[in-house]
Amino acid sequence: MADPSSYRPKPGQIPDSPGVYRFRDEHRRVIYVGKAKSLRQRLANYFQDLANLHPRTRTMVTTAASVEWTVVSTEVEALQLEYSWIKEYDPRFNVKYRDDKSYPYLAVTMNEEFPRVQVMRGQKKKGVRYFGPYGHAWAIRDTVDLLLRVFPVRTCSKGVFNNAERTGRPCLLGYIGKCSAPCVGRVTPEEHRELADEFCDFMAGRTGTYIRRLEKDMATAADEMEYERAARLRDDIEALKKAMEKSAVVLTDATDADLIALAQDELEAAVQIFHVRGGRVRGQRGWVTDKVEAVTSGDLVEHALQQLYGEETGDAVPKEVLVPALPEPLEPVQAWLTERRGANVSLRIPQRGDKKALMETVHRNAQQSLVLHKTKRASDLTTRSRALEEIAAALDLDSAPLRIECYDISHLQGDDVVASMVVFEDGLARKSEYRRFQIKGFEGQDDVRSMHEVITRRFKRYLSAQEKSADWSDEEPDTGEEAVVEESRLTEDDGRPKKFAYPPQLVVVDGGQPQVAAAKRALDELGVDDIAVCGLAKRLEEVWVPDEEDPVVLPRTSEGLYLLQRVRDEAHRFAITYQRTKRAKRFRAGPLDDVQGLGDSRKQALLKHFGSVKRLRAATIDQICEVPGIGRKTAEAIAVAFAKAAPAGPAVNTATGEIMEDEDGTTDVPTGGDPVSAGAPEERRGQES
Repeated sequence: MADPSSYRPKPGQIPDSPGVYRFRDEHRRVIYVGKAKSLRQRLANYFQDLANLHPRTRTMVTTAASVEWTVVSTEVEALQLEYSWIKEYDPRFNVKYRDDKSYPYLAVTMNEEFPRVQVMRGQKKKGVRYFGPYGHAWAIRDTVDLLLRVFPVRTCSKGVFNNAERTGRPCLLGYIGKCSAPCVGRVTPEEHRELADEFCDFMAGRTGTYIRRLEKDMATAADEMEYERAARLRDDIEALKKAMEKSAVVLTDATDADLIALAQDELEAAVQIFHVRGGRVRGQRGWVTDKVEAVTSGDLVEHALQQLYGEETGDAVPKEVLVPALPEPLEPVQAWLTERRGANVSLRIPQRGDKKALMETVHRNAQQSLVLHKTKRASDLTTRSRALEEIAAALDLDSAPLRIECYDISHLQGDDVVASMVVFEDGLARKSEYRRFQIKGFEGQDDVRSMHEVITRRFKRYLSAQEKSADWSDEEPDTGEEAVVEESRLTEDDGRPKKFAYPPQLVVVDGGQPQVAAAKRALDELGVDDIAVCGLAKRLEEVWVPDEEDPVVLPRTSEGLYLLQRVRDEAHRFAITYQRTKRAKRFRAGPLDDVQGLGDSRKQALLKHFGSVKRLRAATIDQICEVPGIGRKTAEAIAVAFAKAAPAGPAVNTATGEIMEDEDGTTDVPTGGDPVSAGAPEERRGQES
């Protein structure tokens, strides 16, 4: 691990001008490329106290062994050079979007004498017009099949074309009217190119012109009593309309735009792009990337724009690009896009209307793409097996940890302190085994002490279950039914597993050295010595083990690290959800919570009958008894509960002196609100109390 001060440039060496810089490692490999409006100011940020740097940036500067830079004239040139260098060097610490599939395009080879319509993938070629990308190749072929009635452009390969030219006989499409057969001279090269131009115009969104022209020709043919020609034109019009229907109208103003949306977590980001031409969605694509550098949403958008338009010019760059966040600074990126297009490009965030609604759809697609990516990675059996083996090797375990339990502490400034326990078996979440804890041993915020309490309580229950099973089995006669006896120790009468019946091979805690030490101390105090413990620190994604000064560092590409991160993130999600639920219920608690036997249904009936808690508080016992299901004894209990809860005086706005509540200190609660707003008993199912 290098010390950044060992290769820090001397003061005054770095120019105060726009440019692009490269960090290299000890083997002279480029590991990071960046651009800056001022190289001096930007590079100075990397050579500050390591404790002040983002963890990923800290890893990059300590991996590097040298830095160099190139001065350019403008920020736009810096953007262009940065893109070129990232493509050339493929630096490990730069964000690199990778296609989650190879998307097919509809291509028209305008660089040939007789342009050909075909499906293409991979690198784009000069002189070829592309439409898409499409989600599926069959969608392109369906569209082309409809359009060939009207625009009979060549679709055959070079070999088929040459063979037809040599024999003087066209292929089947030429006989059925779906190819103009330039191979046998039915049309001249100029006429065939005109057909290809019309095909491209239609695909580019200029559809109205051709439909109106065909409708006019159809009417003329009908007037001249050429009914067969009129019927053929009618069928052509229907084919064009059917092809148009395959692309739904999403923007009524016939906008040409690309919409980019992001979905991200701390480790990965997914981007989705919708290509809208003539108000219709003409293509869709998406990427997923590891966040190996400290990036904002604006940075991710900038990288996506480079990926999308770095090789594009002209109409391939739309007039309008809608994004969820703007790059900083905006002006160079917008100028670069304008230069690529050769005309002004608007880069903005949609605020209202159809465009904002469509952006929400694109965002949902991005979220789904990220979830699908994680699911595919987690569900693969070979990948899970490799992850467990990597964890076992890194922690020096005797065997792969088939059952992993992870614990996390959650609170809000020391209030409502709770903990979660999640279980992964064979690399998959086992949600029926999840447990939740309330911290009861002390008040306030102390994550280390909380972790010690939770681990102690969980494994006390495990040891207690073991002792009961051992005592029970000692009384059993030796009947040769050991398997049945052993199974009965671990299950309830209905066959469900007992709580905490199964011990894990590995305990993971969300945190670093202090939390790991607390968990290990709790196990030692209970005499449990056959369960491994580790912690995953979120800042640097380091794996801490007990009694070790240095953490275990797994490669970022390690499936073992990915599994530990998923386990940790799931424990965090489960804990914070429980903590928020407790906080919300505490805030919503009311006097009706103190009425014994009053459940949610009758609370809802009371609120529906009276319309608000205020009117219920003011009601007499006889009026409360009028509510279906409420007897006199319950009505009296309700009245007593409200009497005990009555405040001493009215609430007053201290700024204005205005009385905010009535004299009895009550406020209206709207009818139809959450029935637990008057106080509902807390759900206790599936949690440790």
